[in-house]
Amino acid sequence: MIGKEGILHRKGQVTIFIIIAVIVVFAAILFYMFWPNIKDITGGNKVSPQSFIQNCLEDKVSEVVVNLSNQGGYLEPELFYEYKGSKIEYLCYTNEYYKTCVMQQPLLFKQVADEIVKGIKEEENSCFNDLIAQYENEGYSINIVKKNVTSAELLPQRILVTFNRELTIKKGDETSTIDRLEIVLNNNLYEHIGIASSILEYETKYGDAETTTYMNIYPDLKVEKYKEGDGTTIYILTDRNNPESKFQFASRSVAWPPGYGIGA
Repeated sequence: MIGKEGILHRKGQVTIFIIIAVIVVFAAILFYMFWPNIKDITGGNKVSPQSFIQNCLEDKVSEVVVNLSNQGGYLEPELFYEYKGSKIEYLCYTNEYYKTCVMQQPLLFKQVADEIVKGIKEEENSCFNDLIAQYENEGYSINIVKKNVTSAELLPQRILVTFNRELTIKKGDETSTIDRLEIVLNNNLYEHIGIASSILEYETKYGDAETTTYMNIYPDLKVEKYKEGDGTTIYILTDRNNPESKFQFASRSVAWPPGYGIGA
């Protein structure tokens, strides 16, 4: 037989289960009633503007960075040496013999950053137009005002591209404003250009640079140096952990006339 205390205990359990069930049902009703508003505020399954632009432009930024890295930091090299099918810009150059070279691009970080912005300009405009179209198709009103120019910045282990456009997005009574959008690309171009700048300093002073020093300091870095017949030197900096990540450039410094110099 179940005692009086057992019956009371079972009744207490039933009461608790009923209370929990009522709470769950009530919460479900509230969620169902307010879900449209919640969806409007959070965007539901809609991709955020930040994610949309990142997905739309990330591959293009990567493509531009690869082209720049293969060509000495230029999209369209002007003073270059053709090496294995690539036009590699001279970052330090003299057309005279016996003399050290003159730095051609003293602001190399800025040069590369500006080239990135230039290289993605057309795709950038297309992606923002696609962003507007997607939001309007979903019933949003979206206004984009360009507050300043797009900028790129080379940072340790990454590249930051900032789109200085203010977005105002409306739907119903809800309005959200975004000051700017950004793309972050994991890349060690910053490190490569820093080392390239150091090598170029040696080229301007001594006409050459000792590559093993850099590899001793940076074990993950591979530095190749190829001397060409006309006095040109090709430098190739490569990440040993990621052979696709490299930066190559040309220099012509303390060149010897044909028939003279070491090995003549």
